[in-house]
Amino acid sequence: MKIFFSRGLSLLATIAIVFSILLSVPASVNASNSLPVKVEAEDCILSNGATITTNVYGTEYPGYSGEGFVWVANSGTITLKVTVPENAMYELSTRCWMYLGKENETRLQAVSINGKPLGNFFIPNKGKWIDYSFGFFYLEAGTTTIEIGTSGSWGFILYDTITFDYADMPELKIDPILSDKNATPETKKLFEYLTSVYGKYVISGQQEIYGNGNNGNMELEFEYIYDKTGKYPAIRGFDFMNYNPLYGWEDGTTERIIDWVKNRGGIATACWHINVPVDFANYKLGEFVDWTKCTYKPTASFNTAKCLDKTSKEHAYLMMAIEDLAEQLLILQEAKVPVLFRPFHEAEGYNNIDGSGAWFWWGSAGAEVYKELWKLLYKTLTEDYGIHNLIWEVNLYTYANSYEWYPGDEYVDIIGYDKYEGSPTNWGTSAASSLFLTLVNYTNDTKMVALTENDVIPDIQNIVNESAWWLYFCPWYGEYLMNRNDPVLLNTIYNSEYVITLDELPKDLYDTGNYTPTPTPQKRIVGDLNSDGKFDSIDIALLKSHILGIETFNIDLTYADVNADGDINSIDYAYMKQRILGMISKFPIE
Repeated sequence: MKIFFSRGLSLLATIAIVFSILLSVPASVNASNSLPVKVEAEDCILSNGATITTNVYGTEYPGYSGEGFVWVANSGTITLKVTVPENAMYELSTRCWMYLGKENETRLQAVSINGKPLGNFFIPNKGKWIDYSFGFFYLEAGTTTIEIGTSGSWGFILYDTITFDYADMPELKIDPILSDKNATPETKKLFEYLTSVYGKYVISGQQEIYGNGNNGNMELEFEYIYDKTGKYPAIRGFDFMNYNPLYGWEDGTTERIIDWVKNRGGIATACWHINVPVDFANYKLGEFVDWTKCTYKPTASFNTAKCLDKTSKEHAYLMMAIEDLAEQLLILQEAKVPVLFRPFHEAEGYNNIDGSGAWFWWGSAGAEVYKELWKLLYKTLTEDYGIHNLIWEVNLYTYANSYEWYPGDEYVDIIGYDKYEGSPTNWGTSAASSLFLTLVNYTNDTKMVALTENDVIPDIQNIVNESAWWLYFCPWYGEYLMNRNDPVLLNTIYNSEYVITLDELPKDLYDTGNYTPTPTPQKRIVGDLNSDGKFDSIDIALLKSHILGIETFNIDLTYADVNADGDINSIDYAYMKQRILGMISKFPIE
């Protein structure tokens, strides 16, 4: 069964209602410890605004059980008291009908447990009675009061029955099979490790600042963690923002990734705040643009949907940006460094399905364009550039239609959620199990789920109690880590037996044993720098790295002088670009 959870929106104005048929309001239902408990909604405690009836404004809603159903307006509540038999995870569900608006439009309904908000949930209009779950939550043994329709609800829901039962928790056993079937041995080895600890432990992580922030001290957050806990995080977050066709500059990100993985034995994850010119209409491809005139936010002059049109300037710009990114990824691949790669993150924004609520330009054209944009990036990197050292992470949220932003199992390895206080809920140190389980259910428990960004780290005891086994957590840099996390709790988390830190990662994490690489082809061709028997975009990227003085691995320059002038330089690079674009049919040397 698909479990639907959602995030809150602003409260609508109170709507006056006229009740058609009123029946008697019953006493409280006090359920025993025999589970499941299934009761008629009309047998619960009802507040003003929750009315027992058989029709609404003369319209019948047949198919209910019992003597009628409960019509809950935005001010109404249904209360159920249950005896919880033991400390465990439980599920609250209902048979209901949201009758307003068009099909699939939703109404918010809030739920609280013992006076504490469980969350806000959007119930869709399916034109009939449906089974709907308010999710799983942890309860300790004793008497518990459950209230549906607490302050903040939009209401106007018809309730037939309420059910309380043990939660049917997911297994969290993921097959160690990557979406990229040609993944490098090191990437496969890392993914196997991640799947082996998922559901049993949480890996610690921390995002570094980008662009030489903290006055150039890239270790500030990491030394802060070590000072408070005596440990370093196992995962380090990076950002490829400064590798771009506009103001792109070398801030050492790729070098630091190699150092973190190869020398310190850690795991690398990276996002990509790729910028576009604010004034894209007057931008000429390839020209320098000061960073103050660039943005990763939606901008009116850049039409995201046109990125899918191969004849457009937007598409040409995106291909340039991907080329810059691919250069760095190829360097990492040659160094045998895998990366948890999270491009085009947080695309949903506020989840207007048409993209009008997007925070970043890559989500501004809506869900369908976004999915095609993701696939374009995936295929370009894996097929055109031959990049196979990536574990692909996609950001999703838990709005009613968030799943519509999912690119598909064949393009995704991990689902990530970025959790911040007030966005929309103040989670505190909660395990946010409702979020976790929603994301798990998006793929029927076939993809791992991670807390790819956060401010407050969940209390590890809450994670254990609620079995909300986020693959890893990764606070954003600066005040998100240092001002929003209690140092005492931070120490408890980092020293928990359930949290994996840098010193606890396997020493052979990237050791591929007796792996035998593919033999070098005997026949070589002009322009083939990586000895794979063909000339393609990978060779162009390797030559550009060589010209810029960037260290590369396993590069053979024997066939790089494609114009036979005795030098290997930008002229050879230009000829290679013309050849790959079909502007010339052969090199001068041929």
